[in-house]
Amino acid sequence: MVDSQYVLPNDIGISLLDCQDAFRLLSKGEKMYAHYISRASWYGGLVVLLQTSPESPAIYVLLQKLFRAQPLSELQEAATAVGMTSEEYQAFLVYAAGVYSNMGNYKSFGDTKFVPNLPQEKLKALVWQSRAYKQNPKGMEDLWKMCSELMYSLDDRQKQLGLGSKGTTTYFSGNCDLADAELAQKFLDSKGISAYNTRLFKTEGADGKSLYEVRLASVIKDDASLEQETDNKCGITEVDGVTFKVVRGDYSPLLKRVVENLEKAKCHAATPNVVKMLEQYIRCFRTGSIEAHKEGSKHWIKDAGPIVESYIGFIESYRDPYGSRGEFEGFVAVVNKDMSAKFAQLVSSAERLLPELPWPKEFEKDCFLKPDFTSLDVLTFAGSGIPAGINIPNYDDIRQTVGFKNVSLGNVLAVAYSTQKEKLTFLEEEDKDLYIKWKSPSFEVQVGLHELLGHGSGKLFVQDDQGKFNFESSVVNPETGEMIKSWYKQGETWDSKFCTVASTYEECRAECVGMYLCLNREVLKIFGHEGSDADDVIYVNWLTMVRAGVLGLEFYTPETQKWRQAHMQARFVILRVLLEAGQGFVTVRQTTGSDGKPDAIITLDRNKISSVGMTAIKKFLRKLQVYKSTADVESGRALYSSYSEVTDSEPERFLTLRETVLLRKEARKMFVQANTRIEGEDVQFRNYEATTAGLIQSFVERFSEDDEGLESDLQELSRSDLPFWNN
Repeated sequence: MVDSQYVLPNDIGISLLDCQDAFRLLSKGEKMYAHYISRASWYGGLVVLLQTSPESPAIYVLLQKLFRAQPLSELQEAATAVGMTSEEYQAFLVYAAGVYSNMGNYKSFGDTKFVPNLPQEKLKALVWQSRAYKQNPKGMEDLWKMCSELMYSLDDRQKQLGLGSKGTTTYFSGNCDLADAELAQKFLDSKGISAYNTRLFKTEGADGKSLYEVRLASVIKDDASLEQETDNKCGITEVDGVTFKVVRGDYSPLLKRVVENLEKAKCHAATPNVVKMLEQYIRCFRTGSIEAHKEGSKHWIKDAGPIVESYIGFIESYRDPYGSRGEFEGFVAVVNKDMSAKFAQLVSSAERLLPELPWPKEFEKDCFLKPDFTSLDVLTFAGSGIPAGINIPNYDDIRQTVGFKNVSLGNVLAVAYSTQKEKLTFLEEEDKDLYIKWKSPSFEVQVGLHELLGHGSGKLFVQDDQGKFNFESSVVNPETGEMIKSWYKQGETWDSKFCTVASTYEECRAECVGMYLCLNREVLKIFGHEGSDADDVIYVNWLTMVRAGVLGLEFYTPETQKWRQAHMQARFVILRVLLEAGQGFVTVRQTTGSDGKPDAIITLDRNKISSVGMTAIKKFLRKLQVYKSTADVESGRALYSSYSEVTDSEPERFLTLRETVLLRKEARKMFVQANTRIEGEDVQFRNYEATTAGLIQSFVERFSEDDEGLESDLQELSRSDLPFWNN
């Protein structure tokens, strides 16, 4: 029996992300624009396969060939013929759906590997029995050889994503460790090269010294086709006896398809500003220039209130073990006007709400740049997973001086956070009905505050390349009572300074802002909550955070003492802060369930939220912001690491509690997304049923236009990288 942590259950929840009504209301030009940006996003999303694990691309191609060659009904007959039970066949479909949903064989939320929940010999027999094998025996055998061993392997290093001996990563070659990552970051900073769209490969030169190859993601593979001299980042550099070689062309065949579709989207852009945005994105993907992507992002920020919203590129750094490299992501969504009106009210109130945050005004931005904040129904979200809300771009210099946008994904919220009472764990019975009633509305408030005033707040103290400061020398650190002594130097960013903890630290800060400000009655009224309803929303929001802190233990690996998911680590840290507040405010009591198995009960004293709870969050949140503003890495890391520790000491006994969490965990839902296709002069919309079969069919049809060439490119990209993972 495989540990249930590493398989997906046959009854895993699958939901349809319905966008059909919103899509129908679009004009013909808007539909065409949405279609081509969607195509660009889906092709770019395949990059994630190459960013996840050595075997992911081959697994994906194997599945595509199996499912495209014959209907699922016929494949099931083949499965029966080789002795698969109905449960084993369903397990195979669930595994395939999981690979598609996560763009690889590691969970996008938690970074844990999942393997097929059926014997390897039976899966091999099905492949050999399939029509795809009969059509191309050698091709299918080659694919099986490329991926079958790692597909099933649960060796310690392959159980989770991580760097060096801590896990698997394809952002770095297999012989890289933290010291290599740190050395490379210093080199990149010195050359003004962003790590966002890079990977690092370490080899040994002819002289026996280390040679680091920094690969930039781009269509072009040399400097001959560069439009601008400033894009020229390639070449060989010697640094302290170590050689760095910067090259272009990573993911080239996939990014070529991204560019082709962005070019087509330009013909249907709503405004000249959107055309400029797309031109900069195209330049970024052609040349590997993050500066171009930043310019495109500036145009994107200026595109206020579009009917069709989108963003695309190397965005979130959660899955880079070092915290600097972005995973490819692309989304297209349609505005939900009713909910967007509420968020617009929240934006209008932001300048009144920001002064309530628990840090001196000098630690807040000089001017709040009012962002576009919309609720969207997702048409396309390509990448490893789908969030409930987004605050982008992630470039701190742009956030500080130009602005940002907030996005709440309404149709994701509608289905992702629905809860069945019988599956609701760790709560008192009297809390469960209240939780179910107010979970979605309270999360809506939390997402709004988290994205707008969490990620959108706070100032970074910076010294530019001319030696000029963006702050007064007399600013006092409220934690020490002394004038500030540290700040960000030229070339340093939040990610490069705080690196491995940057993502989770920032998510924790944003979550704390949401909890702190959700007590504000003005905020609650904006979302339509007053009186006792508002009290319930506050209570359920804080209760949700405490419960999430307990559930977060699933994403901690005791063997490596590492957290695998930024948001869940953040929520555990918040749980620790609230437990530390004492006075009976929060308790987690381990007990025995009605089934005789270990269980736990969470209690939160709602009468102490505005006193004990708010005081604890206020003190902690101020520390988080001060350390972030002043680039005080040492203090920030020490604080965050202390609250991130998972031990089995009394009274909480978190390691024991973790076993209970694993015993009673519910698998994260998967989403089925629609497809669009041009037929004649119109864009046709295609929905699928919310089942494993529907999810699989959506991917079979998504790339059918040129799948043969696409699959060959993926195989070749994967095969060329394999020697680096075997180091």
